[in-house]
Amino acid sequence: MYDRGSGPSSPSEEIAYLLAEAGRAVDALMAERPGMRLLGPLHQTVLRTLSDLGPHARLDLAEQLQATPTAIAQVIDDLLAQGLMQAMVVNMGGRHEVVALTAAGTAALTTMQNDLESLHSTLLASLTKGERAQLRYLLRRVRASATRAGVLPPSSP
Repeated sequence: MYDRGSGPSSPSEEIAYLLAEAGRAVDALMAERPGMRLLGPLHQTVLRTLSDLGPHARLDLAEQLQATPTAIAQVIDDLLAQGLMQAMVVNMGGRHEVVALTAAGTAALTTMQNDLESLHSTLLASLTKGERAQLRYLLRRVRASATRAGVLPPSSP
């Protein structure tokens, strides 16, 4: 349980402290899971997007995720090297390289989702289902404020 007497003196300091501590806890738990260590946040987002929306051309994927083509190219190269996606050339209105998930990519995504569920169960064990929903809502609002302030890039759902 959090001991208010030993923490920061003002509510603003306390909130900043608690958010930082929660972030460190998430990072520590994610680092314990092999699948999460191999895949950075953008890698995970690319896998999720390909799973949800199907194969994409590199530039279309960068546009869909609001990421730079250079960042997406690096992630795609990493995922291709790990065998989590495959590339194919498609000739439709010009020559395009399209990337798609492999069976290994789908399995990695499933492992990642299971790891996240386990992480949530560990960190949010003391919260009710309603409190978890409220926390998600509040954190999305905090992230949106950070995005509007230019601190974070736009996110994909």
